[in-house]
Amino acid sequence: MTHQDFQILLHRVDSLKNMSRFYSRTLQSNLFGEASLVRRWGRIGTFGQTKIDLFQDEIAATKAMLQLAKIKRKRDYVSSITHK
Repeated sequence: MTHQDFQILLHRVDSLKNMSRFYSRTLQSNLFGEASLVRRWGRIGTFGQTKIDLFQDEIAATKAMLQLAKIKRKRDYVSSITHK
């Protein structure tokens, strides 16, 4: 990718359910120049789990990133979009 990395941060806090979770989605290029979507999730305050999905191009990775964020927003997650 020729642009800066792109990240969507999502979180959900519900003190009545003792819920404090985060989801992070970051578009990055790997060492071979391919588009990758790095996903991290877990309890706020921990490193959580990580999964990396590889895509042939930036457009496919961006679509997947936005679709995953849309699903989480339907589950009451709040998001903020940042540029690294």
